Amino acid sequence: MNNTPSPHELRAGLVKQLRDQDAIRTDRIADVIGSVPREVFAPEASPTDAYDPNRAVVTKRDPHGLAISSVSAANIQAVMLEQGDPQPGENVLEVGSGGMNAAYLAELVAPGGTVTTLDIDPEVTDRARRLLADTGYDGVHVVTADAEYGAPDRAPYDLIEVTVGAPDIPPAWIDQLAPGGRIVVPLRIRGLMRSFLLVREGDHLVSRGYELCGFVPMQGAGEQREQLVLLHEVPNEEVGLRLDDGDQVDVEALRAALASPRQEAWSGVTVGGEEPTHDLDLWLATALDGHARLTATVAARDAGIVASASPLGVATLVVGGTFAYRTVRAVDDSRTRFELGAYGHGPAASAAASKLVDEIRTWDRKHRGGPGARVEIHPATTPDSRLPAGRVVAKTHSRISISWPGQQP
Repeated sequence: MNNTPSPHELRAGLVKQLRDQDAIRTDRIADVIGSVPREVFAPEASPTDAYDPNRAVVTKRDPHGLAISSVSAANIQAVMLEQGDPQPGENVLEVGSGGMNAAYLAELVAPGGTVTTLDIDPEVTDRARRLLADTGYDGVHVVTADAEYGAPDRAPYDLIEVTVGAPDIPPAWIDQLAPGGRIVVPLRIRGLMRSFLLVREGDHLVSRGYELCGFVPMQGAGEQREQLVLLHEVPNEEVGLRLDDGDQVDVEALRAALASPRQEAWSGVTVGGEEPTHDLDLWLATALDGHARLTATVAARDAGIVASASPLGVATLVVGGTFAYRTVRAVDDSRTRFELGAYGHGPAASAAASKLVDEIRTWDRKHRGGPGARVEIHPATTPDSRLPAGRVVAKTHSRISISWPGQQP
């Protein structure tokens, strides 16, 4: 007896899981994900892995083994499709080709719509072109080009959906967007990546919501990788800081700080064990000057060097030769609720930990459960007088403002 689920059963199971995760919220997205043969677009994986809602299928790695192209996990594909809400008859540009997501888009804009999918890597576009043709989606236009410059021949677009991690918004994307058009993009701001729904308003973009996500980084002219500096380099016990947008730190002073006794500060703010703190992290990235993220291996945590093991990093405040990072402690033995706090190292450890904790309390008092951040993307030449009050992050092509409306007194 063959107990292997059929493709139809795998697709139905995937849709159910995505509904349970609240990644799928509308019937039209469910219908599309339930009809397109995912296993054909991910031949590198077993059918079970291809239909795992949380698993991305890596299709290409660089010489160092880092993933540079993948079929995104179904849960983030569903979330971004819900964000962008492609409609019949629309003209859509996808940045980053895998084939799978372009097929979803083609279904959603039919009848009368068009989809262009673009990637800098000819191996990736050749693969996408072949798989799309094999599955009957040969109407999708596949373009090999640097995404920094978009695809002007088929502009303007009603929707641009970006499926690679973007450090900035190139001017071409805004120029090629129809008035009132949308961009869904995994944008990295102060080291944090979120999938933003951005709507064009004149010469700039305004956010209409965001979701947690993770993507391989963009290549080409717009590539800007994060910097990782190591504070502790014992094999398997590495501790480092992730820095973004050209930030610089005194590495030797921070290495000495890590070796010093830690100071603690606790906020009195508690969270449930399964409660997301994504907006807290975005608030800390907005509020803290000297924001970075502390990364550490499990072995480093188990050795007591730091209290947190995270490859992506936890919110950290760096002030000269001092740093403090966010941590938690269980409220009781049930370990179902945790208090938020900070551990500090260095000459001003107590002050840095207290500052971080103060911002945790501000988030709890003013922003917890609120509408979240409002992000606007303006041209790099925009003067301060045209920007909302709040944190302004300078990028190569843009000035990104992050404000927090709906504050309570």
